[in-house]
Amino acid sequence: MTESDCITVSCIIPAFNEAARIDAVLSAVVGHPLIHEVIVVDDRSRDATVNVARRRRVRVIQLKRNQGKSAAVAQGVAASHGSHILLLDADLVGLSTDDITALIYPVLHHSVDATISLRSNSPLLWRAIGLDYISGERVFPRSLVANRLKEMRQLPRFGLEVWLNSLWIELQLHVQVVGWSHVISPLKGRKMGWWRGIRADARMMCDIFRTISPRDALQQIYALQRSRFRGN
Repeated sequence: MTESDCITVSCIIPAFNEAARIDAVLSAVVGHPLIHEVIVVDDRSRDATVNVARRRRVRVIQLKRNQGKSAAVAQGVAASHGSHILLLDADLVGLSTDDITALIYPVLHHSVDATISLRSNSPLLWRAIGLDYISGERVFPRSLVANRLKEMRQLPRFGLEVWLNSLWIELQLHVQVVGWSHVISPLKGRKMGWWRGIRADARMMCDIFRTISPRDALQQIYALQRSRFRGN
């Protein structure tokens, strides 16, 4: 048995009204040789998200009420069994099995502690610095959060990523950014209509800055950038 054999990966996909997009994401992870289980957490969708996921024969957890991404991921972590968590958004476009392999591989072979994606349509500033600090696609040890699920559930709906950043920085994890040159996350305006999309983006930013301050966000970016080069 090699050292990498000790790592098992649980893929957790929180989803809300993603029936039109989630099947493409599942096609990249179902049957992937590096993924040991796939868990879709449905955040009380009003469309056919649950039915689409069940057709892929993955584990589906339906929340009794809409609670937001942070609580949905906490539910998925609680149900998971892997040594590591792979987080994926349910609306990704262009995701392939190779992209999944690229995100898992550095952790699997113990060259880094965690990975984070950089999608092709991440904001221009994040692409310029080579880091999207609020990316929803990550791989990290489950042990980091397994005993903090109550805290995770109490986060603002979209405070999860910056909360995870705080843990990674506190524990001085070595992080690698993995470029996904053909993967995009659709703009909320395209999914919801421009006005609802603007409101959704505004709510997301409010949740981020309810979790950390703007100054803390800048400090996170700096710290994560430093962690990328530690040990290289």
